[in-house]
Amino acid sequence: MQQFSADDLAHFEQHGYMSPVPIISESEAQIYRAQLEAYEQQLGHPVQGPMRTKPHLLFKWVDNLMRNQTILDCVEDLVGPDILCWNSWFWIKEANSSNYVSWHQDSQYWGLDTDRLVTAWLALSPASLDSGCMKVIPSSHRGEPMRHVDLYHDDNLLTRGQEIVDVDDADSIAMPLKTGEMSFHNIGIAHASGPNTTSDRRIGLSFHYMPAGAQQLNISWDTAALVRGEDHFGNFEHSPVPVGDFDPTTVAFHEKATDAIRELLFKGAQKIRPTI
Repeated sequence: MQQFSADDLAHFEQHGYMSPVPIISESEAQIYRAQLEAYEQQLGHPVQGPMRTKPHLLFKWVDNLMRNQTILDCVEDLVGPDILCWNSWFWIKEANSSNYVSWHQDSQYWGLDTDRLVTAWLALSPASLDSGCMKVIPSSHRGEPMRHVDLYHDDNLLTRGQEIVDVDDADSIAMPLKTGEMSFHNIGIAHASGPNTTSDRRIGLSFHYMPAGAQQLNISWDTAALVRGEDHFGNFEHSPVPVGDFDPTTVAFHEKATDAIRELLFKGAQKIRPTI
């Protein structure tokens, strides 16, 4: 079912983002948050490191969200009917945290040949200006790639602390989200987020969807989940679907898949950080 109007699609094509988009109710989002935090309580600390990468292979509820029909209807409007989800990530900023995400373009680090990958970012808690919501530079996906440097700041949630040189924050648009809302942005758009100065955690869950014909150029093996339509290309090994939380088959696949993501994201880096 089509979710976006012609004007919406023209806006996304020109400006590279769409936000906010209602996806699930606040109460449903709170149930997912509760499941995450119940596991963290058992663990004794927040999920971190590789557990934040491709969590759809670890948590059945994340896999279910990745295949949510409303989300996929939105994505189909943007990338077409045959859809792979390349990755998922937890983006968690603890209460009163100095963690931030520097200005960057995902297209320069993910090794994918498509300019049609769309990130769908779901708020499982309020993503406000004070809690460090995402901001973007509209239409920055349409120009030449912007020059980045690797700074490796301890508070930067990005793998290598990559940061765009000479970006003007005054040109940015903030994308605050209520719990259960989602933003969509193009792989090439410059985006960032500030620290969380509130007394609540800021919990985001992102899914990265692309047309089935996309290819990985920078590593020899990569994975993706077929979430809608058909894959006539076979460029990615399809992720197995967990039958429950921490399904042994998908846990083993997760270890191999996140090793590949680390190889990709740290390729050519001078320093390896335990951020994924």
